[in-house]
Amino acid sequence: MELFKTIYGFNYLLSISLTGWLVAQVLKTILNGILLGKFDVERMWGSGGMPSSHSATVCSLVMAAARLYGPDSPIFALAFIMAIIVMYDAMGVRRETGEQAKILNRMITDWMESESAYSPILGDKKLKEMVGHTPFEVLGGAVVGVAIGWVIPIV
Repeated sequence: MELFKTIYGFNYLLSISLTGWLVAQVLKTILNGILLGKFDVERMWGSGGMPSSHSATVCSLVMAAARLYGPDSPIFALAFIMAIIVMYDAMGVRRETGEQAKILNRMITDWMESESAYSPILGDKKLKEMVGHTPFEVLGGAVVGVAIGWVIPIV
């Protein structure tokens, strides 16, 4: 119990949110390793993938705010609205950005194969494709976040 007080006693909401992020990132790295058959350390801090660490972070904050201050508090209301915006953005704008990056990377690759002698500046630069989330990945992150916010005791 002392460990919980040390970790979560300073700023409970911040600590719970960071725990939600960390758990989601570890799960994402493990799942990615299982599915692809290789460990990629970049997944520990990279965006995109299952579960959404963005959703886990904000949903753990929402749960912690509800438990600590109550669902009728202004802090809960702010956390809830922020969570909706973050999750909507992860499934919308950021996901579309990743889809556009896939198309542009394919176009650049095709162009570089035929024009590489004329443009050595681009080299092998690629746009990041994993920046957004599918609705399922956002839901997975939300479940992780709610579980973290529910399980970790208030100190």
